Amino acid sequence: MGPHPAVAAIRLAVRRVLHDVLNEFAERTDHNEHIAHGERASRPEFAEAGTGRRGAALPDRPALPDRPDTPLVLVACSGGADSMALASALAFEARKLAVRAGGITVDHNLQDGSDVRAAEVVARLRDMHLDPVEAVAVHVGSEGGPEAAARDARYAALDAAAERHGAAAVLLGHTRDDQAETVLLGLARGSGIRSLSGMAAASGPAGRYRRPFLQLDRQTARKACLVQSLPVWDDPHNIDPAYTRSRLRHEGLPALEKALGKGVVGALARTAQLSRDDADALDTWAAEADSAVRDDAGQLECAKLYALPPAVRRRVLRRAAVEAGAPAGSLFARHIEEVDRLITGWRGQQAINLPGRVEARRQGGRLVIRQS
Repeated sequence: MGPHPAVAAIRLAVRRVLHDVLNEFAERTDHNEHIAHGERASRPEFAEAGTGRRGAALPDRPALPDRPDTPLVLVACSGGADSMALASALAFEARKLAVRAGGITVDHNLQDGSDVRAAEVVARLRDMHLDPVEAVAVHVGSEGGPEAAARDARYAALDAAAERHGAAAVLLGHTRDDQAETVLLGLARGSGIRSLSGMAAASGPAGRYRRPFLQLDRQTARKACLVQSLPVWDDPHNIDPAYTRSRLRHEGLPALEKALGKGVVGALARTAQLSRDDADALDTWAAEADSAVRDDAGQLECAKLYALPPAVRRRVLRRAAVEAGAPAGSLFARHIEEVDRLITGWRGQQAINLPGRVEARRQGGRLVIRQS
């Protein structure tokens, strides 16, 4: 008899991601070895050997520097149902594939006893035979609000852990429900199509972060934990109405489902994917247009910017602001709209102040975006 359907579903989702990681790892390894071999062949001591005739036998090739034969995949585990289900699936599937599996839990220090909870998660991950496993304590600031600050601190810790251990990928337990919430939060902020595209299946440096569960609902992950007798920790912040996502989860989405019927979560997740496809196409267009709207000195020309479709022009402006030093996470649609008015509604207005001490100013038919 096979595993419970919920367990089978989470394992299949993780297996697909691990196959992707293995394929990418093999491609990178082959590429690096090809470069290393090319460098050796170009060196005089390897180019001609023995009689000095071209094409003569080469000496034994020195061994390549030591490297892991298999990629390391880490799971980011809070101890909640989603991430515990993810950890269990990773532990099961890694044993059948050429993958090393480890785990990281982040202690945000936002609740009494958070260090004890982190130690418990570490023990559970080790019981699954994951290695390496560690807890990382972080300090959560206040910039952008409590939720954004905690997220920034968490990803900084995960980035550092991935670099420290040389991980090929970090798995995150975001589900289809999380995706639906992200889309609604973007909609409420009046954000553009990129925000409505939600979370990508792969994101971060070189696609480091992978989200296997974006097509699975939260209940499937919880059921998988239940039938495997996996203990889970329910974060009290997830039911605290002081947090916007918590209110949306427990009040907003249920109200939408009551008004519109079941299927709202799935429809929002599909909207995210469609929006992502459109946003990717527009980003590509904007990247190609960027060089065409600059003068010989690299300055943005207002007349050429004006001729672009608004969706493309605003992407060019956003790219320029980020390149000038504006933090991408703090740069919102309202900021770009103000900069856009320097192009489409020019009336001699003053410079626009952007996050990161960046300012945008129109001067002599050029748009100058730089740190002040």
